[in-house]
Order: sequence, then structure tokens, then C-alpha cells
Amino acid sequence: MKPLLFSILFFASVFSACSKDTPPNFLLITVDDMSSDSVGIFGNPIPNITPNIDRLAAEGLRLQHGHVTVAICQPCRAVWMTGRYPHNSGALGFDQIRPDVPTLPEALKKAGYRTGLMAKHGHVVPSRASSFDEIVAARQLKNGRSPELFGKRAAQFFAAAKKEGKPFFLMANSQDPHRPFIGSKQEENAKKHDHKNKTHQYGGGFPDNRVIFDPAKITVPGFLPDLPDIRQELAEYYSSVHRADAITGAVLKALDDADLRENTIVMFLSDHGMPLPFAKTNCWHHSTHTPWIIRWPGKTKAGSVDTKHVVGGVDLTPTVLEALGLPQLKGTDGRSFLPILSGRTQEDRDHTFAHINTIASKRAYTMRAVVGRDYRYIWNGWHNGETNFRNESLSGLSWKAMTTAAKSDPALAKRVAFYSRRVPHEFYHTKSDPDSLNNLIDKAEYSPRINEMQKLLQKHMKDTGDPQLKNL
Repeated sequence: MKPLLFSILFFASVFSACSKDTPPNFLLITVDDMSSDSVGIFGNPIPNITPNIDRLAAEGLRLQHGHVTVAICQPCRAVWMTGRYPHNSGALGFDQIRPDVPTLPEALKKAGYRTGLMAKHGHVVPSRASSFDEIVAARQLKNGRSPELFGKRAAQFFAAAKKEGKPFFLMANSQDPHRPFIGSKQEENAKKHDHKNKTHQYGGGFPDNRVIFDPAKITVPGFLPDLPDIRQELAEYYSSVHRADAITGAVLKALDDADLRENTIVMFLSDHGMPLPFAKTNCWHHSTHTPWIIRWPGKTKAGSVDTKHVVGGVDLTPTVLEALGLPQLKGTDGRSFLPILSGRTQEDRDHTFAHINTIASKRAYTMRAVVGRDYRYIWNGWHNGETNFRNESLSGLSWKAMTTAAKSDPALAKRVAFYSRRVPHEFYHTKSDPDSLNNLIDKAEYSPRINEMQKLLQKHMKDTGDPQLKNL
């Protein structure tokens, strides 16, 4: 063999071996308050609503039955970062994770990863700021809503990781489409007071955007009545969805421009459904169903869809750690779904669980749910026939429109009353009724299935040491 050819082959083999030994990077992109079917690839009929997210799905794996464990911002993220149910991490609501509970960013930093966090920093392991090498506050990103600034800061982070010769973990959190929506009165009011606000969430101005969707042409989700003010608020919300998609695209472009795509696991998901009645801060299908996408070059098949397995937010950290070849966190409740990423079957993946404890107002509305592919059972531990449910989703236009219209619409009045007071138990055939309109809890033909799911919940609560078991 000629010396030059030998040298070329030798160094090529060394480079190949080194590449195989290089740990994968992990890019976690999250959006705030985005329902799964607000995304084009997950069923939104609005043309060009989420082109970047749709493209990511076309390049990776889409989980058809992916669900968050808690449909509330901070406790959801605490589950993601610990792999534990809320009662086992201490983060029942807007609480800090207990000091003795290990977290994903701490594990990755210890393993030599450069760690970064963009926006939502007050909601992501707030007691563990030292686990991130770089934190970009929401106010530095125009309240976590500027695609341009997300792209710029992500590019800087990737460049720093390359310079240091480290693998990276970056969690980029779009604060869209969380309220205030684009063009809403809430946004207008926020802009007036923004310069005075120095909290983690506001204080950095808002991008100059307008409502881009015609209220008359959007699709109203089946769990909401078709009223003019609801259409208006949805148009504002969908405009914010579109901007969240632009943020996603900007971060992904920065990754490509840094030539880091091929060795990076990208995971995209939302922390829960839209902040309107019958979605966020509850246990219905549109509360927990998240647009969950994973792209891992060489591992996930482009454009693939998993329709068999049910995956929960509690499984995120175990999966990531196994994918990166790192030890699991002590005390983890979740289970890795790594086999699913390569198209294999995994046993015991026919259901997951959802929890609600305390909400942003500090009120306690205890709920538990068993989430299956086709059925969902919900236990409302807070129901007493007197307490009214109140959450942030009742601000804005939609709830006011519903309660006003209910005065002359008996069917809607019944729906409004149900949202406010609930019943002890709910059971839905999600496959035929994803909007959770028909509670089948008293239907005799479903008794065997209901009993089965109640037993699953009881076992889950017992196995995880849930203190609410005594009230079930």
C-alpha cells in the first residue's frame, strides 16, 4: 500500500472511532401551553401554522400517545427533570424540588456536559441554578418570545460548547403560546407595565407582532363552544403558536449552522395544553396530550410515528440518560422508552398516569388519572359539591363568553357548571371522544374497564407512596 493512501486510511479510521465514542448532545426544545392538535402534523388544519415543527417530525419520530404527567408549567418541568411523580420530588405545584432529589441537569453537568437554559428559568429546577453553565433569562429574549434572539443566543451557546470541546445539553423554552397572546388586550396591558416588571417572566419587552389568522376561518376545538370571542382568542393563541414555531426553527437552524445536527438528540414537546377552559391545569385528553417529537440521526427513522406505546413525562429523564449512556438517577419513578426510538416494541406501555395537586394560586385541586390509548379514567379528589374550580385559563375572553352565553343556553350552562364543580369520577372513550364531552362513568357496559383502571390507579398510588391514596 502506498504511504499516502495508508496515512489517509489510518487517520480516517481514527476519526471514525473517535466519532463513535463522542457522547451525543441533547437539545430539548419546549413550548409553553401548546395543545398537541395546535400543531399541523398533529392535526391542525390551519395552513402553515407550524412549518418548523412539522419539518422536525418529518425528520424524526412522532409519539402519537405522548402525555405530560402534570398539565401545569412548573410541576410538569419538575417531573421532566427528575423522573419522579410530584409527591416524590416535593414539587407538588409551584414548589422547589427537595434538596435530596437528583436532577437531569446536575447529572449531565457532572458527566462533563456544557449545560444551558433559555427562558422559563424560574420554572426549571429553580433551586439548582448552579447546574447550568449558562442561563439566558426570559427578559433577555423579549419575554421568551423572540425567534431572532433565541437563534442568536443558541448559536453562541453551541459555539462555546464546540470551543470547550464538550458535549452539550441545552433546554430552550419558548414562552409562547402562554398568555398574553399576540394582539390580545392582556398583551397590551403587559406592554404598558413591562418596563416596571423585573421578575423572571417579564421585564424585557415583547416582539412587535400582530394577529395573523382570521377568527372566522380557524377551527374551534370540540371542547369549546363556537362563539365570536372564543374565535378571537383562538386567533390570538394560534398566532402565538406560529411564533413558537418560529422560535423552534431558529434554534434548529443555529444547530445546523454549527454543524452539530448529526450527533445531537433533539426532543420537542409542550408542557401541556392550551390555557383555555377544558385544557390546561386538568387531566383531560387536551390537558396532557403533548406534541412529542424525537430526532436522533441514525437511530430514529425519518417520518416515523409510534401509535402503539403510551409514554409519560415521568419517562423523559430515564430515556435521555440511557440514550447518553449515563447512570439513572436514584429514586426515579419513570422508565426509559429508548427501545421505542429505534422502532422496537416495549412491554407494559399501554397506559401512563396524570396528576394535579396545587396550582399557581396555591389552591389544591387534587386529581389523578389513568391515561390509556383509548380510555381515560379521572379521579377528582377535590370534588365536594361546593368548591368551584378556578385557574388562569378563566382569564381572557373565552370563559367570559361561555358564562355569558350560558345564561340563555341550557346545554352550555350545564357544561359551564360541570367545569366549575366536576364529579368524583370521570371515564372517557378517548378514541371516539378526545374532547371528553361524554362522561361514561355510569354506563354499565364500561364497568369492567372502569374497575380495571381504578385498580391500576390504586396500585400506582400505593407503589409510589402517594399520600392521596387514603382519600381515593
